[in-house]
Amino acid sequence: MELRDIEIFLTLAEELHFTRTAERLHVSPARVSQAIKKQERVIGAELFERTSRQVVLTTVGRRLRDDLEVGYRQIQQAIATASTAVRGITGVLKVGFSSAWCGNLIVKAADQFRTRHPGCEVQIAEMPLHDRFGALRAGDIDLQLTELPVDEADIVNGPVIYSDQRALTVSAHHPLARRESVCLEDLAGIPLITITGPPQYWLDAHLPHRTPAGRAIPRGPATIAWQEALSLVAAGKGVCPTSIRSARYYARPDLAYIPLLDAPPIEFGLSWQAGSETVTAQAFVRTLLEAADKESMDSPA
Repeated sequence: MELRDIEIFLTLAEELHFTRTAERLHVSPARVSQAIKKQERVIGAELFERTSRQVVLTTVGRRLRDDLEVGYRQIQQAIATASTAVRGITGVLKVGFSSAWCGNLIVKAADQFRTRHPGCEVQIAEMPLHDRFGALRAGDIDLQLTELPVDEADIVNGPVIYSDQRALTVSAHHPLARRESVCLEDLAGIPLITITGPPQYWLDAHLPHRTPAGRAIPRGPATIAWQEALSLVAAGKGVCPTSIRSARYYARPDLAYIPLLDAPPIEFGLSWQAGSETVTAQAFVRTLLEAADKESMDSPA
């Protein structure tokens, strides 16, 4: 059986429609019909039951589909690996992240990427909060997955990977720790732990100066590291907005993460330096999106 005939059979087994199969493979319906009849003659049994209303696999057809799929995918992967090697998906790709869940997703995507492109090594590095774009601009990393917004003339915004509800990180002894949820108005008069280094537009997006009613939100101590920020919150020096995912990834007995109901979502997106796009980076972005989709489907509702 020729590879093209196998492709026709597997596509028809998925579509169960001769015309759609032909359109998908850019061949004529007659070519699809001829290929199936040829296979049936070789095997000596019908692979599909055809009526005026539907096309369904026979028992023999289902078994053939199951037996062929694994081998066909392996052939496709071998061809893709050879093709991408020719197109230059080799070498080292350096990817940065800012939050634990972003790092975990990149590790999963990197494992899948190495399987697809064994000639490419993926290196992963955590990005410091206080210097959000230094590594990109220095060429120390090729891509990064960090909190938005990114509004820099020389930095390209790629796809948004996560869009999460915000939470307020408070000391376990803070009065708000007993609340099931809080709103922005509850921040009036409570110091916010601040981050030294990020651009002002980023700070304004994450650390508001006033509540919706106009009441002041004072500044608390400043830091350059997330773990230090958590320690300052635990010591009662202030509170800090974050993603609701922090409750799972940065759980501590001296902290509480309270849903912040009326704050806009916090987004984590890909960024890279303008003019630095490569075939390798583009391929990794596609793999990362696939990993994010799978993670979303696997997550409990």
